[in-house]
Amino acid sequence: MSLDEPTERPRPQTDEQECHDDVQMTEASQKAPAAEPPTARPDMNRRRFLNRAVGGAAALTLAACGRGKNSQSPMPGPTATQVSESSLIPTPSGAPYKVFMPVVENGQSAQAALVPTITPEPTLTPTPPKATATPAPPTPTPTPVATPFPPGPPGKLGLFVARNHPQLFDLLKTQGVSVVKTLELDGNFAKQIKETSPRTLLIGRIDLPQLNLATFDPLGEARRFMEELAPVAEDPRRQPYFDGWESYNEPVAASGDEMAKLAEFEAERTRLLAERGLRSVVGNFGAGQPPLELWERFLPAVQAVQQYNGWLGLHEYSAPTMYYLTTRENQGRYPGVSPEDSGWLTLRYRQVYNQILKPTGLAVPLIFTELGIDGLVTERPGPPDARGWKDFQRYWAENGYGLWGPGAYIEQLVWYDEAMRQDEYVIGGCIYALAASAGWESYDILGPAAAVLEQYLSVHAPA
Repeated sequence: MSLDEPTERPRPQTDEQECHDDVQMTEASQKAPAAEPPTARPDMNRRRFLNRAVGGAAALTLAACGRGKNSQSPMPGPTATQVSESSLIPTPSGAPYKVFMPVVENGQSAQAALVPTITPEPTLTPTPPKATATPAPPTPTPTPVATPFPPGPPGKLGLFVARNHPQLFDLLKTQGVSVVKTLELDGNFAKQIKETSPRTLLIGRIDLPQLNLATFDPLGEARRFMEELAPVAEDPRRQPYFDGWESYNEPVAASGDEMAKLAEFEAERTRLLAERGLRSVVGNFGAGQPPLELWERFLPAVQAVQQYNGWLGLHEYSAPTMYYLTTRENQGRYPGVSPEDSGWLTLRYRQVYNQILKPTGLAVPLIFTELGIDGLVTERPGPPDARGWKDFQRYWAENGYGLWGPGAYIEQLVWYDEAMRQDEYVIGGCIYALAASAGWESYDILGPAAAVLEQYLSVHAPA
């Protein structure tokens, strides 16, 4: 498929030409994440902006991983309480891992599917001008062509959509979008999503100021939440189309007592929603949150999800690549992934399920209501001021992750999709974002990246 070069990049780039890498897929030694992840960065965060962007009553003061804006507190590391995080990342088995993309023919050699990449631009030989004619204009640069993804099993990638945009429906027409989460609650928009792709799940969230977990009354807050949500969710223009409703975005519990309050609120909210025939999506914790030792205090909410047919929601981001702080870190552009892999940011969910939820019989259905590249999640390598994926394109080109940014990003999301497919309890994950809100353009996949994703979804849709 032919894809136009992006008309605008976040940073100036050289006129480099992408070509297929001559990569030998060897078994790299697996590297466990550091015992103590870096500290969270005290930058502006997505939660604060979204509340402003959609008319929230109060701006949040949480940092990207749920810490205060000026906090220097570290990312959760190993603790001596209840569950030691350092023990939760499994030791790789050393067995050969499954290459996450099939082998395809490319030119004269069989290579791992280095997709999407740009076919090399041909050498342009200028034609000498005729003595009596005006010199011919230079031959235009050929349009980049991405190598198609080969067919594969149904994927689990979905989309976070901030506003209505035609390219969303191009993606939905593939029938390969697992789930859409949106703040755009227009009934006609929801109807069109379901008519275009009936199997796609649709999750909504109303805008509310963040909770103060230290002072709130869980049961009273659950009733107040229902008073806010019911007129929206039970409107006949919406109710047939929305499959689930979140509550507060990325709540942060500073202690076990605060987590217990949050769990009581989410359990009661889930029960109240179920009485009205509505499904609850609980949690929706930020990347790297909550500390693993606090999960036990949240189990009443997970039990309510199991009882009332709800879903658990989590956010997973990393940077400078989706592999950072996982057991596949520093293993190259195509590191593969196995069910034994885990991490501190991306693939962190496997620690939660394998060590906490499965042993208690609570492996409830999981949806990642946000996922992707986010430079705000932690101290990390790469450009210090980078935020969304567009800000990491030069870093990827310079470090062997692909010269063409849109293709390099979709490759990393495909890696995460392979991990989600390995876990039966995962329903899907919403890439942040398509048609992002103003101020979050560096995260937006509109344009060439979405076109590459469309080709991938078209060959990874259910039969």
